[in-house]
Amino acid sequence: MKITLIGAGNLATHLGKALFGAGHHIIQVFSRTHESAAALAARVKSEPISDLSRLSPDADIYIIAVKDSVLAQVIPQVCAVNPNAVFAHTAGSMPISCFERYASHYGVFYPMQTFSKARAVDFSVIPCFLEASDLDTAQVLKTLADSITTTVYYLDSGKRRYLHLAAVFACNFTNHCYALAQQVLQQSDLPFEVLLPLIDETAAKVHDLTPIQAQTGPAVRYDRNVMEAQTRLIADMPLARELYERLSLSIHTLATADMGSGC
Repeated sequence: MKITLIGAGNLATHLGKALFGAGHHIIQVFSRTHESAAALAARVKSEPISDLSRLSPDADIYIIAVKDSVLAQVIPQVCAVNPNAVFAHTAGSMPISCFERYASHYGVFYPMQTFSKARAVDFSVIPCFLEASDLDTAQVLKTLADSITTTVYYLDSGKRRYLHLAAVFACNFTNHCYALAQQVLQQSDLPFEVLLPLIDETAAKVHDLTPIQAQTGPAVRYDRNVMEAQTRLIADMPLARELYERLSLSIHTLATADMGSGC
């Protein structure tokens, strides 16, 4: 397929490389800064542009991978380029209705993964969640997804909001806890690397156990002596201390409910 990428950030970079690797022709890469557009365009042998007025009408599909806050501004301009094309955004939390009144064939192409430009990913194992305005568009998006991943789902906007929220808990909040753990370690001049085996095992366990079954630590049994001692260690980190206390209560509440249900 002939594809134009609107955006050159983390997701767009990995998606563009995956699509290019699958044999698709990336016609153009747009970014507000020419440097970002040029960096991705060089990897996918495409034309970099930093002005939406220079969009080519020759693409079969325009994939919009920009911040949620600018989608409403970008979509009308992009959709006006080629009324016969398919348009899709990649946002987990934005509804398909963003395209109403602006396009005839549109949808959502949401690869659920955390992306950083500096780290390679295997796109073939990333689940991709699709939504489409019509059956023909659904088939176009499915064909595109099948070319880069083995796991494709159809999911409407309402359910995708919950999926994205779950991803925030599982990824963004968890990673933030890593950052807090690093700060705690730095107080005793300990490297973050000492936690990596623990982090790896924690993630591996939930392939075989439910998260509640895999939970360990003082909060499960609500060991106040340990918990109070640990909160004193982070007295100079008020937000981290509050988070520790609230998370501990949540862990204990879920564990108690799970035991009460007989699971």
